[in-house]
Amino acid sequence: MDKKKEVGQMYYIKADAFFYADEVKPAGYLAIDKGLFGDWSESVPIDAELLDYSVYVIAPGLVDTHIHGFAGQDVMDNSAEGLKIMSKELLSTGVTSFLPTTLTSSFEALKEVSATIASVKGQEEGAKIQGIYFEGPYFTEEFKGAQNPAYMKNPSLEEFASWQKAAQGLIKKIALAPEREGVADFVSHMTKEGVVVALGHSNATYEEAQRAVQSGASVWVHAYNGMRGLTHREPGMVGAVYHLPNTYAELICDGHHVSPVACDILLQQKGSDYVALITDCMAAGGQPDGDYMLGEFPVEVANGTARLKEGGNLAGSILQLKDAVKNVLDWGLADLSQAVKMASYIPAKSLGLENTCGQIKAGLPADFIILDKEAHLLATFLNGQKVWEKH
Repeated sequence: MDKKKEVGQMYYIKADAFFYADEVKPAGYLAIDKGLFGDWSESVPIDAELLDYSVYVIAPGLVDTHIHGFAGQDVMDNSAEGLKIMSKELLSTGVTSFLPTTLTSSFEALKEVSATIASVKGQEEGAKIQGIYFEGPYFTEEFKGAQNPAYMKNPSLEEFASWQKAAQGLIKKIALAPEREGVADFVSHMTKEGVVVALGHSNATYEEAQRAVQSGASVWVHAYNGMRGLTHREPGMVGAVYHLPNTYAELICDGHHVSPVACDILLQQKGSDYVALITDCMAAGGQPDGDYMLGEFPVEVANGTARLKEGGNLAGSILQLKDAVKNVLDWGLADLSQAVKMASYIPAKSLGLENTCGQIKAGLPADFIILDKEAHLLATFLNGQKVWEKH
């Protein structure tokens, strides 16, 4: 039978397992009703319309909360068409929700990009824009990574208010360095406004990071990368990531940014409920090797990495979130359901979006993926409709 279902139809999916946020449901049936998740059951009516994915697993669509570009498109290109292409192409990576992520740039450029993203929300045909992530510009030069230090400065509530107005309230997360002046006040205001503050690209001490967390910061930008490391006398940013409870660590599991052993240590320190898999992907994701741009910087993509042409720093990644899930499984760091949860429910929850996306739950949009037991992606569904299939 044709496996494509039109939104509005009631049907059931048969599968070997269903990955819920708090449990794995065994073999059975999941109702999809008018594009929304219904309930799981052991049996269905005789005349029920059925999609048979026996021997496969049904998982929530993946949620990428830190992604700069994909399929040749860069968020900083400030192109509505580019964002729509990115949204559509992300379906092939299992991603059904994402936060277009900006880079450190000028006040005006960031304002314009914010307005463009806001204009696209609701018009996208693929993965859904669930907010905007400002990665910068309130960083410090010592750990600038592939960000432009010319635009780095202290946080300003007035400046942020202009960006948020242009974004029509869409900015959900902003990253900064804890050692910047005025951080405690800024973080406290952001948290009251419902904007999540992430900490990274920073040379902060443990105490400086701790103060920012006490003010309300709750996420660590790509753990290990772009931050002061741990030593026995100064635990630094990495020590704070390990030690401060109820904070979420972003993690890039591409095998280049962080070694599998370091990923394992992070998981042992924080537990999988506080690690959010991200890609930090740039425009070259899903594209052949060659020369690309990340914001204003020329980048060379080869051997699975994206590096700045000048200096050779890693410049984001070309990782796809489905592959991060597979790597976590293949490296023996977690089972498949935990790996999926770290790429769906946990990133959504880290932003307070868990009742919008990132989980199978009755009443939520039926955004889900079909996986085999080895974490290979077979199909992606949006609002109960199949929108991508592996050929």
